[in-house]
Order: sequence, then structure tokens, then C-alpha cells
Amino acid sequence: MSSPRFRRWALLALLAAGFIALVSAMKLWEVSLAFLFPQELQVVHPRATLLVLVWEHIQLVAVSSALTLLIGIPLGIWVTRPGGKELQPVVASVTSFGQTFPPVAVLALAVPLLGFGLLPTVVALFLYGLLPVVRNTIAGLNAVPNDVLEAAYGMGMSRFQALLRVEIPVAARAIIAGIRVSVVINIGTAMIGAVIGAGGLGSPIIAGLVQDNIAYIVEGAAPAAMLAILADQLLANVEKEFAHAPDIIASPA
Repeated sequence: MSSPRFRRWALLALLAAGFIALVSAMKLWEVSLAFLFPQELQVVHPRATLLVLVWEHIQLVAVSSALTLLIGIPLGIWVTRPGGKELQPVVASVTSFGQTFPPVAVLALAVPLLGFGLLPTVVALFLYGLLPVVRNTIAGLNAVPNDVLEAAYGMGMSRFQALLRVEIPVAARAIIAGIRVSVVINIGTAMIGAVIGAGGLGSPIIAGLVQDNIAYIVEGAAPAAMLAILADQLLANVEKEFAHAPDIIASPA
């Protein structure tokens, strides 16, 4: 492992450990928030500890992002194949509409059908995070040079083998960049889940807005910002791994 590569991952591990230690130190938050906002009678949201709220938030983002990847990447691959290429503009338009439609409106429509809590929030986050994944998957695969594909076919690869061994490795950086944008968007958008009882870091923020308590808002917003930075850095490191990986065109098995 090269030194710069090791430093990137070691720094990320230290930041993650520091973040966990920070959100676990409720006494520190209570003292700090009381100092910053002496006018507030209560400065720490009583619903749950910050560590529990962070874990709930991570679960919301992880489930919705996993669904986005499971559907978005295969969908982006399909519309770059000969059988689905004609539908590429339609898929791009539909996924774009999913992000322009406000998540709060999705929640309002989903709650009567799916109830309160995790499920409608995951649906809203899934729809909102789909566009960057699909768009970057399409862009990355469309950018694979034709001469590289012709070389792969000339070596005897089938279309499926060329997709796995050539196109996806070449397009990986673009795909991961889309995932990176989608995850960071979802970390911020997941705040709305607290409105319908999904929990997460939106809970103290919503309570702070309702009760006009700035300390509650800071308690939810600061860890959410830190979590977004950590997630962005993690995916940036993964993206850099693919940047330094050699192009793979292996002979067919």
C-alpha cells in the first residue's frame, strides 16, 4: 500500500473514530450547548441520545441508498444496451422528475398508503437520490471509447463479458461520483423523516423549530454535517482507488 493511499484511509478512520467519540459524549454537548445558548432552559433533545439518533439516521440513508444502487445502476446499464437505448431519454426524464418532486410532497402522498415511520421516508429518499446514480451510470458507460470495446470484442469477449471486464471498470469513477452525490443528498434530505416519526437527526431539528429552541437545532444539524463530510470523504477515497486502478481488459475465460 502506497504512503498517500494509507494516509487517506488512516485519516478517514481517525475522523470516524473522533466522530463516534464526539456523538457519544452527551455531557460535553450539554455543557457546550448550555454555554452557547444560556437562554434555553433545556439544550439537549430528550427523545434519545445523540448516538442513537445518528444510528437511526445512518439506517435511513443506508437502506434508501442501497435501494437506489440496486435499481439505479442496473437501470442505467440497461438503457445503454441496444435493447434499451431507445428508452434512455424517457428514463432520464423520469429520474429527473423524481428529484424535482419535493420529498415532503412524496411523504404526504406516501403516508396514507404506507403509514408513518421508516417506509415512506425510505421511498422519498430513494426517489430523490435516483437521478445522480442513473445519470452518472449512463454518462460513464457512454464515455467508454469505441476502440476499447472493439478490442475487447476482437479478443473474443461477449457483450456481457465486455460489460463486466471493460465497460464497468472504465466507467467506475463516474458511477461512484454519482453515488457520492446521491448519498450526501440523502443525508441532508433524511431530516424530513422525523416529521412522520422515522427518527434520525431530524428529530431535534424539528423539535427545535417547533419549540423555538436553537440548541436543539444545532444538536441535530452539526452531527448531520459531520456525517455528510465523512460519507463524502469515504466515497472520495473509493473513487480515488478506481482512479489509480489499471484498465482491465482480460482475455475471455
